[in-house]
Amino acid sequence: MGRTKQPVEAGAQRIPATARPSAASAYRLDLDGLRGVAIVLVVMFHIWFGRVSGGVDVFLVLSGFFFTGLLLRQIESGGAVRVLFTVRRTLRRLLPALVAVLAAVVLAVVTLRPVTQWADLADQTLASAFYYQNWHLALASSDYLAADPSVSPLQHLWSMSVQGQFYLAITLLLAAVAWSLRKLRRAEHLRPTLLVLLGALTVASFLYAMVGESAHQSWNYYDSFARAWELLAGGLLAIAAPWLTMPRIVRIVLAIAGMVIVAICGELVFGAAVFPGPAALIPVGAAVALILAGNNLEPAARPLVLRWLATRPAVELGGMAYSLYLWHWPFLIFYLSERGRPMAGPVGGLGVIAASLVLAYATRHLVEEPLRMRSARAIASEQSRQAERSRTFSIAPVLLRFRRPIGALVTIVGVVGIGASVSWHVAMGTNGPRPPASLDPVQYPGAEALAAGVPVPQARMRPTVLEAPADLPYPTTDGCIADWSTTDLITCDYGDRTAQRTLAVVGSSHAEHWIPALHILGQQHGFRVRVMLKMGCPLTVSDDISYKGETIPDCHDWSRQVIDRLGQERPEWVFTTGTRPLDGPGDETPQDYLDVWSQLADRGLNVVAIRDTPWLRHDGIRYRASDCLAEGGDSTSCGLPRDYALNPVNPEAEPASRFPNVFPLDMTDAVCAADVCPVSAGNILIYHDEHHLTANYSRSLAPALGRAMRPILKWW
Repeated sequence: MGRTKQPVEAGAQRIPATARPSAASAYRLDLDGLRGVAIVLVVMFHIWFGRVSGGVDVFLVLSGFFFTGLLLRQIESGGAVRVLFTVRRTLRRLLPALVAVLAAVVLAVVTLRPVTQWADLADQTLASAFYYQNWHLALASSDYLAADPSVSPLQHLWSMSVQGQFYLAITLLLAAVAWSLRKLRRAEHLRPTLLVLLGALTVASFLYAMVGESAHQSWNYYDSFARAWELLAGGLLAIAAPWLTMPRIVRIVLAIAGMVIVAICGELVFGAAVFPGPAALIPVGAAVALILAGNNLEPAARPLVLRWLATRPAVELGGMAYSLYLWHWPFLIFYLSERGRPMAGPVGGLGVIAASLVLAYATRHLVEEPLRMRSARAIASEQSRQAERSRTFSIAPVLLRFRRPIGALVTIVGVVGIGASVSWHVAMGTNGPRPPASLDPVQYPGAEALAAGVPVPQARMRPTVLEAPADLPYPTTDGCIADWSTTDLITCDYGDRTAQRTLAVVGSSHAEHWIPALHILGQQHGFRVRVMLKMGCPLTVSDDISYKGETIPDCHDWSRQVIDRLGQERPEWVFTTGTRPLDGPGDETPQDYLDVWSQLADRGLNVVAIRDTPWLRHDGIRYRASDCLAEGGDSTSCGLPRDYALNPVNPEAEPASRFPNVFPLDMTDAVCAADVCPVSAGNILIYHDEHHLTANYSRSLAPALGRAMRPILKWW
């Protein structure tokens, strides 16, 4: 088989032959076919259904099964895990295709995407190349609900990072266990020891994932510790394989049930909202069932379903599964971005699949396989081995002749692409653009140009498109807004901190972005601005609150703390948002907001309910003002028609009339013109992202906000 035998260390104990897996289960072509089916489901669900299929969870189980089995064979044949050899071989297997895709994505982003997106792409390229992309996405609280043009072309590589981290961890763990047992002269206890150890880790990881689902699902989805149980489940199967036997009828039932569940899992559960919690037992259980159904059986004796999975088409797809997974997502994202569509459609989707298959085939045969082989002898050995397994895996000789130039080209392009990402990352991190702390109101009238018709002189827009992401409100920069996973109530004071009168600003980041304006008014008119804020969480009494499709389970409890604190402190006024955008045109005041007003009325609190500012979106897809401007748009073309962004009449006006304690406040004319809601006004950029005001624009709102609040507060 072309495998070099390794000498056994002195004193090492070989594992008894009875403890080793049978030859029949040494390699499973049907599981390669299962990979093929899983990748087809992953691609189809991403392209046409905008959701996850459970195929990635199947991949994780198979990865744990194959990799743990590989390490066990090392130990049982040589007495130890060759750690450096294993790491080198794993990287040689994974990196060539990954580097090729990363290089292509960097080139495409630089060519097709605005410069405002380069910094994040550089960060994600590094995260993907060094296998921590899942943590990068978790920290960014990214979601994985559906592909759209605003999503990163590298977002899917979180699963590669999880697998890479698992490979390193399980290699070190098994190496340590094997070494310890050799020292204790208990090498024959390897598999029972590993069953207990990995079993305990599996249970711990599963419980951790179950808690994480209810506490913070967007983090949980990417968390390596929450995902570990899926890979460990495959590892446990590899360890227990010699002892797992069952009647044929049970194998048939497992094979049929497993195949059916793999096929329909994406329709059974909305995986992005619940995986890898208990619901992931569905795809994981299906993969386990299919592994068990063929365990310790010769290929011809396996159930019909498994024999079908071992046929040429399924196995060929399985052989391309890794490359196809790498390519399909970035190709889909760039297609959607260039077409300006939220979904690919039937014809476009087929085009994405065809292009991805071509790229995957070329990557497999021209990049992956040649670069794994270090000599002509290795190539011949690999051809012989693959021909013995199946006559579907041989590499065409004409392709092999190009392995050296293609390998060199991929290496050079990959190094250049990743090097450019490193340079951009360092440059933006150390010397990145910083927004101005204040602007001359004559040169930069901002909101006053819309609200009061103040003349606008010629001046460069500030913040610039590169400065915009850093032009954040004070609570964010001061750590005075609770993040997704924080349930504690954080309070900070702005304005005149020594004043006796208090305006409490409560709710989500859409209440927060008024703080720069309110801070100025508080200092001018002698009142304290006390903030009680949480990301994505408007003040609520509902149990069902979500942001970008993800539930925020602790929002209700946090809101209850805020309402109780307001009842105790009794500020003169409570300032919060009173509307929110609809999925389509217009905005609304939902019933939940009215329920909050009732709660505050019961405590004798007066409320200023401000109408929310427009959210930038085309066809339901959010976009950043800075991206649109960087691509050549202007303030008007990058904005929204006013009648699309907002209802003609403030939707909170009528319901507020039924609450004597609630005073609606509409600042629309300070952010929108008569027919359009632009992305800049008075030489100041309005939005620092898709829907939050820049701190500089918020400061420019202080005069107009002061005029609007004066008859309500009657403090000046």
